[in-house]
Amino acid sequence: MRNPLTFFLTLAAAAALWAQPQTPAPVMTESGLVQGAAEPGLTVYRGVPFAAAPIGALRWRVPQPAARWEGVRAATTFAPDPIQGRAQNGGVSEDCLYLNIWTPAKAATERLPVLVWIYGGGFAFGSTSVPVHNGEHLARRGVVLVSVAYRVGPLGFLAHPELSAESPHHTSGNYGLMDLFAGLRWVQRNIGAFGGDPAKVTIFGESAGGIAVSMLCASPEGKGLFRGAISQSGGSFGPPRPTTYPGENMKRLADAEKAGAAYATRLGAKSLAELRQLPAERFAGTPMGGFWPVIDGWLIPDDQHKLYEAGQYNDVAILVGYNSDEGLSFAREKTADEYEASTRLRYGRFADALLKAYPAEAGKVSWAARNLMRDAAFGWQAWSWAVLQARTGKSPVYFYHLDLHPERRVGGAPANHGTPHGVDVPYVFQTLDRKNPRITAEDFAVSDTLATYWTNFAKTGNPNGEGAVSWPRFTDQDPQVLYLGGQPHVGPVPDAAALKVLDEYFAWRRTPEGEAWAK
Repeated sequence: MRNPLTFFLTLAAAAALWAQPQTPAPVMTESGLVQGAAEPGLTVYRGVPFAAAPIGALRWRVPQPAARWEGVRAATTFAPDPIQGRAQNGGVSEDCLYLNIWTPAKAATERLPVLVWIYGGGFAFGSTSVPVHNGEHLARRGVVLVSVAYRVGPLGFLAHPELSAESPHHTSGNYGLMDLFAGLRWVQRNIGAFGGDPAKVTIFGESAGGIAVSMLCASPEGKGLFRGAISQSGGSFGPPRPTTYPGENMKRLADAEKAGAAYATRLGAKSLAELRQLPAERFAGTPMGGFWPVIDGWLIPDDQHKLYEAGQYNDVAILVGYNSDEGLSFAREKTADEYEASTRLRYGRFADALLKAYPAEAGKVSWAARNLMRDAAFGWQAWSWAVLQARTGKSPVYFYHLDLHPERRVGGAPANHGTPHGVDVPYVFQTLDRKNPRITAEDFAVSDTLATYWTNFAKTGNPNGEGAVSWPRFTDQDPQVLYLGGQPHVGPVPDAAALKVLDEYFAWRRTPEGEAWAK
């Protein structure tokens, strides 16, 4: 008779061996074989090049194909992040055009839907390597998760007359957007080898990443690269102006070229050749908002609002929204007087109407007043996107509003605080800090809800599914919004009357009078 102790020890050893992640077989990409790392239920590939390093003569150029390699390339560590003001886990380098893949597929034939993440950071910084962007939890829900790096700051968005002159499109700037298009084309050509379906790609991003999502949707270069788009606190529907403000961030190419030439002068560079010879570190540390995508007539053909009014965009299913107190992260005014002065400076003859729609209270810049900043930069952008696509497109539109009510938590923020900018990201990725005593069971429930809706949308183009509160489509006739945070419920557009006042300002800004005033 078999010794019971030996039998159980054998079983335990076999179970331990079975639980050990097996070394995955290399996968062939267009540039060569890559070796990922096995993690529970997944294979993860980090630092896979999708384009050549944009260094030397390739600085400020359209991304070129990655060089081929012989043998098997290890893809187990993150590549450096783009040059910026601060380093993340992988350090920073101008050699930064890499992507990462989390796949639950056991075979290339599974053809799973693909979620492609685009990080935020005001187009001045950003990283695929930060733990909050860990794609493992979303991937375990049955999608292939890809995160793509792109150039930021002046290396990603410098416009300059000499750069425009050497371009076959007679444009410059928008190199970071070119990186994203290159990454998406790589996904189309290669993701099938990782068990993904190139016909089922959904792009998603937050803040500048969400803004980039809207630009990819509006660009002719995005045609056929994705079938769905999710924008968290994003959108780019404000009119251009030489002196930019949040929500009016775009410049036309000529204005961006002037700013770029002035920047080169400050660096002491007298020519494009001298700019290309400067060490990459000279371009680090530029402030947020200093460099931004531009209306170049090619990647971004025109004012995005006008493009959508004319139906000139990639008509794909969209899921868009924003947080309840975005202004908490950006409003700089400390008193009601400061708030009034800044509102009059920016909005001119619309200031009185907007001060009434977004009032300060008891001499303080209240939540209601902060919502002017929230809506100008995020709320109006998402609302305009939803309204315009509902009117001119055929694909479904889903609109959300996230309010986590942090005042309910022990030691949380006061009742005058809502959900600030960026808080949604760890909820979506399910990477909340489990050691934080302020994170409660309710937070994890909200996180599960968001991850469910997002991955449902990636799988079918519809966030609805079994066990989820029904999320209606947003239409021009029935503009319903899903309120997330706590128990999801459907309601009207938040602050709709105030949004319409802000909409009148943006419409006026597109008139000859409004354009002249902004100069």
